[in-house]
Amino acid sequence: MKKTMEDPSKIMRRSIHTFLQNYHRVTTAAAVALPFSAGLLLSQPFFSSSASTLHMRLNMLFRGAGFSSSHNFFNILSLKLSQTLSSSLFTLPFSLTFLLLSKAYVIKLLSNNHSADSSVFYFRLLKTYVCNFFFLLSANASAFALFFLAYTTLEAFGFSSRNFYTFLSVSSPIIYSIIIANAFVISNLALVSSPSSSSGGYTNILKACLLIHGRSSTALALALPTNLGLAGVEALFQYRVLRSYYNGDRDITSIALEGTFIAYLYALFLVLDTIVNFLFYQSCIKNEEEDQKIGREDEYSIKIQISETENTKIHIKRSKNLQEIL
Repeated sequence: MKKTMEDPSKIMRRSIHTFLQNYHRVTTAAAVALPFSAGLLLSQPFFSSSASTLHMRLNMLFRGAGFSSSHNFFNILSLKLSQTLSSSLFTLPFSLTFLLLSKAYVIKLLSNNHSADSSVFYFRLLKTYVCNFFFLLSANASAFALFFLAYTTLEAFGFSSRNFYTFLSVSSPIIYSIIIANAFVISNLALVSSPSSSSGGYTNILKACLLIHGRSSTALALALPTNLGLAGVEALFQYRVLRSYYNGDRDITSIALEGTFIAYLYALFLVLDTIVNFLFYQSCIKNEEEDQKIGREDEYSIKIQISETENTKIHIKRSKNLQEIL
């Protein structure tokens, strides 16, 4: 049975409406997430040395796995992975504290469960967040294993021409992006669903995998606007803050003040992303209940039709017996 799903534009409009309707509380959540957003924006340029070291180690790992250094895709991939890993390791303490506290505050606000203890929300989010970390590592490892298997298998069959490598260089980023995008969508859905469950962790990831089945296009369509907004804020920080800092054309006070405002804008987008994910989760639960209700009604109607058919057969049989008696 095909799963029903609400239009992504309706979910996005409702998310923006919820964001604006509770703006006075949203600002509190953004203020809590401000240290994380500031640390994330600052970690990307100021940890380039550690990223370059990690980039060299990843290149050695790829060459040891059999990937040629002439493949531009793996060079770019190792560079982005090194930057992401170094930034994630630096911001990990902020992620486990300020980011999760902000998400717990927003989810508690949207779930209308004000009597619940906030610490319960936080620890369930923390457990799921740690599991999401290993889940994303597994997704990356699975993608690399898939590429390694594809390269070695095709090379074993003699496909080693220049056109072949061009095709793989074009198709590999697309496949990798699809895998990682779906993994991030599942992890975000598992994170917002963890406070409503009895305990967080891998159970929520499995639940998110079941909910996302048949709704991947909707989830990706909802994730695109907020991620574009976050990327735009990062670019704005690079252009306005880091460029002025390296050029020295402004005093440090104005740069720090503008950087704080941009980091706060980044935190607002993080809060909006949490709202979108939570409303998408609620929409999935609602549609699942409707699908189950429709399935039960269809099953009941089939039983009625079978029962009516059996009664008809019995009636015909009785009429034949009656004719024989007469």
